[in-house]
Amino acid sequence: MEPRESWAALAAGGVAGVCVDLILFPLDTVKTRLQSPQGFRKAGGFHGIYAGVPSTAIGSFPNAAAFFITYENVKSMLQHDSMSYLTPAAHMVAASLGEVVACLIRVPSEVVKQRAQVSPSSSTLRILSHTLHHEGIQGLYRGYKSTVLREIPFSLVQFPLWESLKDLWSWKQGHVVDSWQSAVCGAFAGGFAAAVTTPLDVAKTRIMLAKAGSSNASGNVLAALGGIWRTQGLSGLFAGVVPRMAAISLGGFIFLGTYEKTRQLLL
Repeated sequence: MEPRESWAALAAGGVAGVCVDLILFPLDTVKTRLQSPQGFRKAGGFHGIYAGVPSTAIGSFPNAAAFFITYENVKSMLQHDSMSYLTPAAHMVAASLGEVVACLIRVPSEVVKQRAQVSPSSSTLRILSHTLHHEGIQGLYRGYKSTVLREIPFSLVQFPLWESLKDLWSWKQGHVVDSWQSAVCGAFAGGFAAAVTTPLDVAKTRIMLAKAGSSNASGNVLAALGGIWRTQGLSGLFAGVVPRMAAISLGGFIFLGTYEKTRQLLL
C-alpha cells in the first residue's frame, strides 16, 4: 500500500470506530448486563446506561485505526499476484491479524467499560484505579485470550462475507458499490457473524467480570463455556444474542459504511 492509502485507512478506521461505539453504547450496555453472572437487574438494568462510556471514547479511535491499517496492509500484500480463489483466505488472514493487533488496545478499554457497565455507581476512573491496584496491568488484559478467540472467528465470518457481498453487488450493477451499499453489506455480514459467535462473547464477558481468584478469572474459555452450559444451558450461551445482533448489524452498517465513505474522501 502507498503511504497515503495507509494513512487513509488509519484515519477512516478511527473515525468509524468512534462513531459506531458511541452511537451504539446503550445497546452494548444492555447486552453486557444480560450476560452478567449477577443478572440484568442486579447489574443495573436500564439505569446508568452510559456507564463506562469514557473508556470507550478513549479506546475507540486507536483500536479501530489499528485494526484497519493492519487489515488493509496485510490484505494488499496477500492479494498481490495471488489467484482470485485465494481472495477469501487473504481476507480471513488479514482480518485475524488485524484483530490480534487491535485487541492490544481494545481489551483494557473493554475490561474497564464492562466493569463500569455492571457497576453504574462507580466512575470509570475509580474502576481503572481499583483494577490496577488489586490486579496490576495484567488485570487490564484479563480476557485478552478470550477476546481474540471471539474476534477471530467473528472476523473470519464477517469480513470475507462483507467483501464477497460487495463484489457480488458491484458485478450485478456494473460498477463499484457506493458507501451506503457497502454499509448494507456490512450490516448483513455483521449480524450473521454476531449470531454464530455469541457463546464466545458470553464467555469473554464472564471472564472479564469474574472476581479475582475465581475459576473464570483464569481466562479459560472452554471452562467458562462449560460452566455456562451446566448452569444455564443453551439459553445461557446465547444470552444477549438479540441486542448483540441488533447492535452489530447496525454497527456494521455505520462502521463499514463510515469507513468506506471517509476513506473515499481522503483518497
